[in-house]
Amino acid sequence: MSIKVESLTKVYDTQIAVNGISFELKKGEIVGFLGPNGAGKSTTMKMITGYLPPTSGKATVCGFDVQERPMDVRKRVGYLPEANPLYFEMYVREYLEFTAGIHKLGKGSKERIEEMISLTGLSKEAHKKIGTLSKGYKQRVGLAQAMLHDPEVLILDEPTSGLDPNQIIEIRDLIKNIGSQKTVLLSTHIMQEVQAMCSRVIIINNGQIVADDSIEHLKTANTKKDILVVVFESEVEPTLLKKLTKVETSENLAPNQWQFSTNDPEGLRREIMQWSLEHRIHISSLQAQTQSLEDVFRALTNNNKAVVS
Repeated sequence: MSIKVESLTKVYDTQIAVNGISFELKKGEIVGFLGPNGAGKSTTMKMITGYLPPTSGKATVCGFDVQERPMDVRKRVGYLPEANPLYFEMYVREYLEFTAGIHKLGKGSKERIEEMISLTGLSKEAHKKIGTLSKGYKQRVGLAQAMLHDPEVLILDEPTSGLDPNQIIEIRDLIKNIGSQKTVLLSTHIMQEVQAMCSRVIIINNGQIVADDSIEHLKTANTKKDILVVVFESEVEPTLLKKLTKVETSENLAPNQWQFSTNDPEGLRREIMQWSLEHRIHISSLQAQTQSLEDVFRALTNNNKAVVS
């Protein structure tokens, strides 16, 4: 496993920020790490990368224990923290040369720097001071330094935070391209980004893992009832719909549009069709509705009370 977390716990005074969580990531996976503010995402990432010691439990990266072999871990991890600490007075290429020196890349460092500048789209900005760059280009510099030493694992905390739509798409494509050969743990609050990049998500709430599954399975497994959305050709009197015995709940979305929840979707389909014939009210469309990732996230985290991130 590229990343293995076992019963990882972090306690601040009397507050449990991360509470005995466990998960594994394989090479080639891009996994979304989701949770409300203060759920423990950043704390977990900092423990995996060795920036914070755990109170108990264990994290290994590429087979190396983070606490026992921290330098071996750091050689194999590229980390982009949410704050993206950069030296604003340095020029882009100068900063990457400095980073290459820290990683002791040696003779091949110049070629690697130019490769990262090209890969992250920094060619036109490489001669500028980092402090003069836009937020999007600063994020690119952060990604370039995270990938400079060709790590096997990337830990990215809110990599698209504060970017405009065009910049988000560019960074997303970059992460997807590099993710096929590496392991990526990606934290973000943007559900569209998760769905565009990740096949699997881990959701943490109050310091505990509340879900770890593929996006598609989460969207179906957490549906307590099936939803049918019906559009009629004319407005419907609500009292007439009370004759639909297989409806659990109903909601009038628009004058001619209704949403029904049911435990028997096929039975309700047949009942609605029969009902429409009896009342001579034509149906424009009748569709099953799949809940979104946002719906799943809200359902699993709506009782969040944590304050540490």
